[in-house]
Amino acid sequence: MRKTSLMLRALAALALTPAIRLPAAEPALATPPPPLVWEAKLGEFDRANYDAAVEKLFAKLEAAAGRKIVPLAKHKVGLKIYAESGAGLATPLPLTQAVIAALERRGYAATDIFLVGLNQRRLTQTGYLPSIITGRSPFEGHKIFVLESGRFYDPVWFYDSPLPNRFNPVLRPTNWSPARTDPKLDEERKSFLATPLFLDTDFWINLPVYTDHPALGVNGALVNATLWNASNTSRFFDSGGSAPAAVAEMAAIPELRQTWGFTLVSLERWQFIGGPWFNSLYTRSEPRLWLSADPVLLDALMLDKINAARVAGGFKPVSDEIRLLEFAATLGLGTQKTAGVQLLPAD
Repeated sequence: MRKTSLMLRALAALALTPAIRLPAAEPALATPPPPLVWEAKLGEFDRANYDAAVEKLFAKLEAAAGRKIVPLAKHKVGLKIYAESGAGLATPLPLTQAVIAALERRGYAATDIFLVGLNQRRLTQTGYLPSIITGRSPFEGHKIFVLESGRFYDPVWFYDSPLPNRFNPVLRPTNWSPARTDPKLDEERKSFLATPLFLDTDFWINLPVYTDHPALGVNGALVNATLWNASNTSRFFDSGGSAPAAVAEMAAIPELRQTWGFTLVSLERWQFIGGPWFNSLYTRSEPRLWLSADPVLLDALMLDKINAARVAGGFKPVSDEIRLLEFAATLGLGTQKTAGVQLLPAD
């Protein structure tokens, strides 16, 4: 595929069926496994418990795929962390440390494993970047790429949308048209992708945190891999019409999908209303760690939990008109049907 604009509709034909993706020196499994979600229980939310749970889940993944996680030609693994809700609702530090330790046991050096986040201030607040007081970080020895610095985008890799940044979708001028050829406007239609994850790695791991979202319904695996992983995406967050389609189409970009190994999510803290900004009044906590190669199924399972918590709290469920999961399923990114899905215990 040539490195040109990653246009919207062409992606549908190129979307990949979700499967367990591990780096392999041989062809992938001929028959992709059915949608699977493994669950490991956490006794406490500390490093020791996360280490044990992550190791169990990695072992299950390797057994299902029929091969071990081993370094390949690029000898790099990327971790897409989440810190956009601010302090209190970010990818747990012990989880990220446990994933790094599991990868190092499989042959990756510390310098082979890098982290990708969006905003420098929030990465500092949540403990990923060095503290302004101590100057120390729990992830010394690992590169942390801050996407808003603009240094990790490539001008030939972008997602093109007719929704420009300069116009609020509600207050757009009546004479506006996607066909306009203003060069500045054309540039504002582009969202540049974080290329280290799909150009520089054997594979990458998605480490989201779950909240509700007014325009997307559920802010989790799919959104962390797309809108929180590219430039010029704030234009979508206020648009319930364009945001779900943008997330699904960005997630279906073949290069991104081919290197997206799996998603690993902790339910240490998730939020059911008021998201994506952290509000401790509306959070829940469960001692569970989930792993799956199907981001749509993970988001669907968590949407069920979010809706149940909203109803129990006297709030309305997330609107059925938000069609993020439907769009993603249509593009072959996974299944949104949760009826009958059983979580597979890692023990």
